[in-house]
Amino acid sequence: MTIWRGSHPPVLASQSRARQVLLGSAGLAFEAMPANIDERAIQQKSGLLKPGEIAGLLAQEKARFVSAKMPDRIVIGADQTLSLGERLFSKPAGRTQAMEQLQALAGKTHELHSAVAVVRGSKTLFSEISIARMTMRRLSSDDIRAYLDVAGEAVTTSVGAYQLEGLGVHLFERVEGDHFTILGLPLMPLLAFLRGQGLLGF
Repeated sequence: MTIWRGSHPPVLASQSRARQVLLGSAGLAFEAMPANIDERAIQQKSGLLKPGEIAGLLAQEKARFVSAKMPDRIVIGADQTLSLGERLFSKPAGRTQAMEQLQALAGKTHELHSAVAVVRGSKTLFSEISIARMTMRRLSSDDIRAYLDVAGEAVTTSVGAYQLEGLGVHLFERVEGDHFTILGLPLMPLLAFLRGQGLLGF
């Protein structure tokens, strides 16, 4: 059963399983179409340095990429950046890089900047950026190796080498922020916008 009231279901410009689960659990029927864009090239060309602005730009670019193929549909784009001070993190390429990232984050507070954008045709109808602050507990090298042994290849699918909804929860001592922001989609502001457009059943 879906609460979507539009003539066609929205399109999620993401292959993120977490984002797809969030939308589905909220009762939205949708289609998923990953946006095949070069995120790093777009970021470098933009000259943006602030993590929130980068996330906002990439969310819009993902939505625009898919919207160009489906101009009559509502397209939802999302992106997330992780910053520790001025350092920005990307998804680790493998175990070695995951180890380095976790060693850098251990015992410190970092920020997750999650952005969402809604596009139809070439027009951005809505955008939002939210922040969560994550304090990782102190971890020894043995702790990190043990976590990596159990987590396996999943650590390469998320920035920071963790998934809070899974084994990653063991790495933290404090979390400040919206659960949906942490998972990479500011869901409540998105639903409020869609509701205001008359696209949701209640």
